[in-house]
Amino acid sequence: MNLNGMLSILAQTPDPPFDVGELALLLARDEYPSLDVDAYLTELKGMAHEARSHQRGSLLQRVKCLCRYLFHELGFHGNQRNYYDARNSYLNEVLDRRIGIPISLSAVTMAVGRRAGLEVFGVGLPGHFIVKATRDGEEILFDPYHGGRRMTPEKCQFLVQQVSGLPFEVDAEALRPVSLASMATRMLMNLKGVYLRNGDFPRAARTIERLCQLAPRDLSQRRDLGSTLYRAGHTGRAIDHLEAYLSASPQAEDATEVERMLNRAKAAVALWN
Repeated sequence: MNLNGMLSILAQTPDPPFDVGELALLLARDEYPSLDVDAYLTELKGMAHEARSHQRGSLLQRVKCLCRYLFHELGFHGNQRNYYDARNSYLNEVLDRRIGIPISLSAVTMAVGRRAGLEVFGVGLPGHFIVKATRDGEEILFDPYHGGRRMTPEKCQFLVQQVSGLPFEVDAEALRPVSLASMATRMLMNLKGVYLRNGDFPRAARTIERLCQLAPRDLSQRRDLGSTLYRAGHTGRAIDHLEAYLSASPQAEDATEVERMLNRAKAAVALWN
């Protein structure tokens, strides 16, 4: 299945039986059009074959073996020096360079772990992303960004407070597995932030278009797509998105600012005629 088909299904069914590795690689193909998805999926399969040979004993032992293989033998690690490098968000680059951010390293862990016979799910904490392995009612939280470090609810709470600087209380809901749609949204939101921060409006607009596919009723993404297209020089394309936002949210706090941008876009287009 192609990416458009996957995103269309994810918009309707948040957690279909898609492979997180394949989805992440298809997302990366927007930036790397010649990316050989099948070759990288074969690489993940090979990693899982190696990891499976050590999968014995209790769930904790199996998690320890997976972490030893991924983070010590293969050397996957968090990019603390250049966290906002866009390559950290593209799975092909993470596999090639063995470096990434919490959610991309979690995607590797989930893709390899599941292929090796472990049930591994993503857990989206505020400002951080970890994974959870489960078996017969037992759960083990661990952090791929920090070398597979074992986590407890208390450690999760402390970590979020460190990352965000805000008070955070962990409960069962906070540690529930996230849907694949939520994970894809978070991956794209990371890229959106990186590209907007760098003033790379064409790439930001491309990323926001994918977010709009995932959440077609999210008016804030339509607004952001319109403003980003405008800044990228695609004035004509921006108009429809800005108008859609204002039509649906005429009383929004930023309505005056968005209307100003819309009028400038229309004036620019009028000069072409």
